Amino acid sequence: MEKSHKRLEVWQKSLQLTKVIYEITKKLPADEKYGLVSQMRRAAVSIPSNIAEGAARQTQKDTLQFFIIARGSLSELDTQVELTKIMSMISEVDIQSIHKQIDSVDSLLSGLVRYRRSKII
Repeated sequence: MEKSHKRLEVWQKSLQLTKVIYEITKKLPADEKYGLVSQMRRAAVSIPSNIAEGAARQTQKDTLQFFIIARGSLSELDTQVELTKIMSMISEVDIQSIHKQIDSVDSLLSGLVRYRRSKII
């Protein structure tokens, strides 16, 4: 039986974003391995993980909370990407690609949060 989160477009796109983050962080300086690389990867992994956990919860309130946590991780990742941009660690092409994916996931996740909130009220 397929888990419900696997049918969510936002979960699928967040997995793609995570894959891109892993690929791009390989390009960061070696001295960032335990710093920015680790932080970016953890934030990226947290997004689909929290979406999956939220989708498995029994109540609308619990589901909403995990989707909000995923959105927080997405904002954290966005900030870390901005840091790599400021420090000229990643090419502008890579930055634009990541931002496009972050915006896509953010839009889907925000819609999901709005929908779940409407079910609680």
